[in-house]
Amino acid sequence: MIELELVSPSTHRLRFGVSPLEEAIGAVRVILGLRGHPAYRPWLESVAEIALPIDELRAVLSGRTYITDFLSPPPEGPETTAEAQLAEIRRTPPAQVAAELAMVDADLTGLPEDPARARDLLADQMGLVWTELVSPHWPRIRATLSEDIAYRSRRLAQGGIGLALCDLHPSVRLAGDLLLVETRGRARGRLDRRGLLLLPCVFAWPGVGLMLVPPWQPSLLYPARGVARLWTGEPVPDDRLAAAFGRTKAALLVALAEPASTSELAARFGLAASTVSAHLTALRDVGLLTAGRAGHKVKYRLSDLGESLLAGLF
Repeated sequence: MIELELVSPSTHRLRFGVSPLEEAIGAVRVILGLRGHPAYRPWLESVAEIALPIDELRAVLSGRTYITDFLSPPPEGPETTAEAQLAEIRRTPPAQVAAELAMVDADLTGLPEDPARARDLLADQMGLVWTELVSPHWPRIRATLSEDIAYRSRRLAQGGIGLALCDLHPSVRLAGDLLLVETRGRARGRLDRRGLLLLPCVFAWPGVGLMLVPPWQPSLLYPARGVARLWTGEPVPDDRLAAAFGRTKAALLVALAEPASTSELAARFGLAASTVSAHLTALRDVGLLTAGRAGHKVKYRLSDLGESLLAGLF
């Protein structure tokens, strides 16, 4: 569990950004099998024949608990470009590069020993990933990220940080002046006057990530809403899921990668609310869904078990 103390739990302590290079990192980790969502399949098929010389970058990004922060410098805001971030990577002091690479839990013996050379090599490879794997899809990705930021901004204006964060991810919650993030590690820190930068990411599913290494802006990376419909329209359930649970329950499971209420799902799938409610109750009873109140509605989403199930099938 990571505990972050908010200096002042007010709206100006929470801001939003878009990180093109986080999408590049996420894309590589999807290819490595470290992140996954059924909706990624059309994208994976579109890049399946692209072979990039990025062995060193793959090694860094194969880390299970830490994969560096300097490779995705926090953006200034929603309009930051990949080019600006790549330039910032190349400005990272060698000592910072060496310190962060030393924390990566992966075999990095293939990297140059000189941290400046390693930094520039990794920057080149990040540029390749961006150009070949992410940039062709960026308008669609960017639209999804913008919609998520608009949604969170409305909730921030309506109910402050608590409402903005309440359905962000099951592992993230606010307890008074503490932001609690369930992770494998344990740490406690205090946000400074810069507050917290929220970074929605298309290729983040199913987890969240925290950037807390100084001197970087404290940032929280989380799965953007709308990933399930990004490439395929309505999510299509895996045949194995449909065989095990029935096609309707399988479709609901895939759709609930993002929170939704019974009425929203009924409208989306053209079903009676009572039918959807019965399916949701059955899925919740076996531990695949959780339910929580968001304003006046009860929202359902995948539980940890449900996320693990879909990730395993993927």
